[in-house]
Amino acid sequence: MTEPGFSLFQITLQQRAAAVEDLLSELLSDRPRTGEISRPSRLMAAIRHGVLNGGKRLRPFLVMESAALFGADGPAALRVAAALECIHSYSLVHDDLPAMDNDDIRRGQPTVHRKFDEAAAILAGDSLLTYAFELIASEETELDALARVTLVTALARAAGVGGMTGGQALDLEAEKNQPDEAGVIRLQAMKTGALIRFACEAGAIIGNADSKDRQRLAEYGSAVGLAFQLADDLLDVTADARDIGKATGKDAAAGKATLVSMHGIEWTRRQLSGLVAQAEDLLEPFGQKAVLLKDAARFIAERQS
Repeated sequence: MTEPGFSLFQITLQQRAAAVEDLLSELLSDRPRTGEISRPSRLMAAIRHGVLNGGKRLRPFLVMESAALFGADGPAALRVAAALECIHSYSLVHDDLPAMDNDDIRRGQPTVHRKFDEAAAILAGDSLLTYAFELIASEETELDALARVTLVTALARAAGVGGMTGGQALDLEAEKNQPDEAGVIRLQAMKTGALIRFACEAGAIIGNADSKDRQRLAEYGSAVGLAFQLADDLLDVTADARDIGKATGKDAAAGKATLVSMHGIEWTRRQLSGLVAQAEDLLEPFGQKAVLLKDAARFIAERQS
């Protein structure tokens, strides 16, 4: 339910999140879909625990609002948004494992491997990863075949070795061998930024935008992706775990280098302001249609959880 006094951005963010949550609830039921043999109930329970646990659904919001620039924020965009949330959720389930970031809490609840076990968490993540590509490739996603192939290819690159998983590998290496500033920026652009960049570029693909607009939205995604990670690192230093629903202070405890640890809190806040301005400049050609994406950039940079 929307709280009184919420801005149009906050209302729309909640509405988009609710639509994605509803679709994911339907897609992740125990009922086998066409072509499936069975859905093991415990595995499905672990999957739902890792996905249907609240969250702002910011990446799906970016997909749908980017598509809205081209009048394309309909059922197809919603399915792509849900697919992206499956990828994001899988990454969190696996990142929380003892061999990775070893977290016990996610969004204020026990992580999947704590609620179930490590094997269930691994299989839940595997299932979400593969299901995401099925959702986009399926003819139920009412886009032409070229658009679906383009989305699958772009998402695979964003989520794979040259994107998110490669970034996670670099992040684990950084616990032993601290990267320099360029290395930290590259790591963050891969681990966090790649999926956010995809979210924004996907809207242009769904909307059949020209190459110039697609590139503009990809660059906007890169700016807000870096802002997201900077804000996350800032929260790791300044926030209370009870407020943000996950452990804090972990980067310092692990000896990880971040831009916050390198340059300090005030420098980070100045960088965040600059990234917001950059994002707004990139959206200027879209005029009033881009007002919620501009608000999203500010929300990402200023978030408190």
